[in-house]
Amino acid sequence: KELQEDSTKIIDVNDGCWKTSRAIHVCNVPVISACHGFVLGGGILLAGASDVVLATEDSYFGLPEIDRGALGGGAHLSRLFPLQAVRKMMFTGKPITAKRAFEYGSIESLHSNIESLHQAALEIAKDMASKSPIAMKLAKKALNQIEHGDVDEHYKSEQNFTLELYKSKDSQEARDAFVEKRDANFNDED
Repeated sequence: KELQEDSTKIIDVNDGCWKTSRAIHVCNVPVISACHGFVLGGGILLAGASDVVLATEDSYFGLPEIDRGALGGGAHLSRLFPLQAVRKMMFTGKPITAKRAFEYGSIESLHSNIESLHQAALEIAKDMASKSPIAMKLAKKALNQIEHGDVDEHYKSEQNFTLELYKSKDSQEARDAFVEKRDANFNDED
């Protein structure tokens, strides 16, 4: 609701999201995301910046931003899913199931309950912790450097489109409709 009242606050929100996802991405040790439930919007940033992702079977992954008059998260979504899935998710705002994410190879394992999820995450963490700290640090740095593109820079670039969209009447209408729990009426105006 705050963003609905003052769209300039998106700059601070975007900056906070970028700093958070970057901290995970460049952390000296691998980061494990144990996902349960809805992994939407900012949740995609956290999972997409992580090194290993696990999830419960009842989890969903997606970016509903397009229905809220916003953009963002595509850079992180692209680290998780194939190109055509990313495009469909971005353009429709519809999430995919954890099962589908697992089929894509995007998540390490599926779990029927939170306890199993936590146990699996802890086992992976213990295994990683048993390795040489310098080897882990260098392995993470190497993997980040050989990725197809720089997720941090791509996300920063993507935020410029979010800011541009936020200045439009359609974006304001989408935010108003969301808060007022009604369908948006778009005029295709800047």
